[in-house]
Amino acid sequence: METIFALSSGRGKAGVAVIRVSGPTAHQAVVALSGRGPGPARQALFRTLRDPQSGETLDQALVLWFAGPASFTGEDCAEFQIHGGPNVVASVLSALGRLDGFRSAQAGEFTRRAVENGKFDLTEAEGIGDLIEAETEAQRRQALQQMSGGLGARCAEWRQRLVKVLAYVEADIDFVDEDDVPEGLSLTVLPFVVALSEEIDALLADGTRGERVREGIEVAIIGPPNAGKSSLLNWLARRDVAIVSEEAGTTRDVVEVRLDLGGMPVILADTAGLRETENAIEKEGVKRALARADTADLTILLIGGDQDPNEFLKSGPTGSASGPT
Repeated sequence: METIFALSSGRGKAGVAVIRVSGPTAHQAVVALSGRGPGPARQALFRTLRDPQSGETLDQALVLWFAGPASFTGEDCAEFQIHGGPNVVASVLSALGRLDGFRSAQAGEFTRRAVENGKFDLTEAEGIGDLIEAETEAQRRQALQQMSGGLGARCAEWRQRLVKVLAYVEADIDFVDEDDVPEGLSLTVLPFVVALSEEIDALLADGTRGERVREGIEVAIIGPPNAGKSSLLNWLARRDVAIVSEEAGTTRDVVEVRLDLGGMPVILADTAGLRETENAIEKEGVKRALARADTADLTILLIGGDQDPNEFLKSGPTGSASGPT
């Protein structure tokens, strides 16, 4: 198996950048760049890193060694904590790339090796990805819960129950003529199968909520022109996202903004004013507004104080907008 390396911290300028190396020859990276072998496992050592070919100093860094299987990937791993300047990072990565048997890691390859080596299961790996992408409190909590392995343990428990049910069914089929096997044995497991099915259905139903936390709750603001939809969007976003004008019909396309409301991710969409029009561009805007309202998790209908919402919904070009309002 090849030894892989990659920048594990975020890209861009930073005080510190972390480069991870994993594989059977990871120790050679430490020797080649620092001139000495790895130190004791899980201890940070201050080393000067040099280009193995030219001897030019690349940076001064902290070098950590993690002997497999007690590492993130389950393999021998080395980490170089270097200064986060773009050229410093590029120079160290370039030096590693010139070592025999080393190559740049593919996206997610460290995690894939960790799964293959039994460090965690696929559900925990997905939780790690969600934690990296988490922007709100609810997303962080959900990702940490999945990382704890609860979902994987639950699936494993379901599997054990299904194997037991299968054993009963197979026994009923294979030993149907045996006197010591109760008649209709396979039917006795039916309540267990029904209960398991209900548990799985409940989890899948809850998964819809989890998806909303992960992807964001979509909210569409609809209503007639000049009802204040863009003003409401700007107020909720606390910045000028959409153009506000006294002229009716200035919003022609869907304007989106991502918000963190009480820890929940929300995708708020301002839409074109709903009215009958002969203007081709505005007509397309109305069409897109109705389409967004149809797919939104929640639709906010904003109208003037002197308008009846029921009358507007009946008479306006609301099409088939069916989201909760």
